Amino acid sequence: MRFSKTIFSLGLFFCKPLKIKIMATQNNNQDMPNGHLHELFVDELRDILGAERQLLKGLKKLSTAAGSESLKTAFDTHYTQTEGQIERLKQVFSSIGLSARGKKCKAMEGLLEEADEIVESFQDQPEVLDAALISAAQKVEHYEIASYGCLVTYAKLMEHSEAKELLAATLAEEKDTDSLLTEIAMTEANTGAAV
Repeated sequence: MRFSKTIFSLGLFFCKPLKIKIMATQNNNQDMPNGHLHELFVDELRDILGAERQLLKGLKKLSTAAGSESLKTAFDTHYTQTEGQIERLKQVFSSIGLSARGKKCKAMEGLLEEADEIVESFQDQPEVLDAALISAAQKVEHYEIASYGCLVTYAKLMEHSEAKELLAATLAEEKDTDSLLTEIAMTEANTGAAV
């Protein structure tokens, strides 16, 4: 009996601050169109900011492992784009009155771990390695495209026009990178792997 009172007391202790925080956030977003999406929007922004920072390390590894010069160049170019995308995300946070703070992105962590495994598994098979690297990189791109697509939609629905434009620019870059990787795969990497 004494044990259950302790748990009950702890439950009240932890639940009250959470309830107050949620109510305060809801009150701040009542004037915003579709304000119910605000917390989700901010959480997704923090997730993708963390993902982009994690990706910088991964792109260096992919570039080092790539065999073809065009693939190395694509990874190096995307590294530079990613640095710009991080700066753009900071502008998005500023446009909605928040400081830029990322969080560890578990999805990106998993995608980059898989890319590391691919490099390890195929490093002795250069005729296949570039095709495998492109596969890993496109999985990352598709995750980013999905994330930025949702963020653009949320920004549009909440009438965050500056954030929407900034996020749409990044979404376009991610789509272009995915197309470039497909082109390299179809003209070099996959045909080389088939020979």
